Amino acid sequence: MKKALFYLIIFLAVQIVCTYAVMLIWSWASGTDMEEGLATNASVVIISSAVYSLILLVMFLVCRWCVVERTYLRSRPYGVLFWVVIAALGTIIPSEWLAGQLDLPDNNAELFQNIMASPWGYLSICIFAPLVEEVVFRGAILRSLLESYRPWIAIVVSALFFAAAHFNLAQMPHAFLIGILLGWMCWRTGSIIPGILFHWINNTVAYVLSNIYPGMNDLTFYELFGSDQRRILMAVGFSFCLLIPALLQLNLRMKK
Repeated sequence: MKKALFYLIIFLAVQIVCTYAVMLIWSWASGTDMEEGLATNASVVIISSAVYSLILLVMFLVCRWCVVERTYLRSRPYGVLFWVVIAALGTIIPSEWLAGQLDLPDNNAELFQNIMASPWGYLSICIFAPLVEEVVFRGAILRSLLESYRPWIAIVVSALFFAAAHFNLAQMPHAFLIGILLGWMCWRTGSIIPGILFHWINNTVAYVLSNIYPGMNDLTFYELFGSDQRRILMAVGFSFCLLIPALLQLNLRMKK
């Protein structure tokens, strides 16, 4: 547990330090105050994301807190990766439905709106985030927990860390449930590759939808499907027709 907490603290500390450093430099270069909306400035967030992502990747890989090998890809796990894509697509609508039911406050709505509106936002949300978060939370934190705890305890604890690290109540339930799924895939395959692919699909769909509906301040489940309960049930049911077979296939195909 100590190693897992250490990795989490490193992850958060590097993010905070890099974000404030970029904000300070931006403020000095542009002649603006630190308090003039820099925390929700898309360019500042994207640049700081690139900086801390690079630092974290180098740190965790060089220090071998996360060991990355090509063994899994050499096994040609094309079937597993195909069903990972299907599972990722199958979780999106149920996740939005759950968010609508819980109706938790979204502290980062303006920030994400600004990032999604930027062409460079794809790098921050869909490239940097999947790589860094899988390296840290599955590659380092989960693997360290598996050394001391039973698999499902380690998976749940790592998912709790993953949810807490988002610092946003609206994202936490989704992050926790997806964290369990990502942890299970990492444990079964011994690789973070399925998790990176799942994470990339999930975030890319969110990015694409936000650009298809640019006029929406905060795209929600009910904005997509309306309040018609039949349409909602059909959408959720169709998603489970993707998700359940995908999970069954992954359970059959992934080797412990």
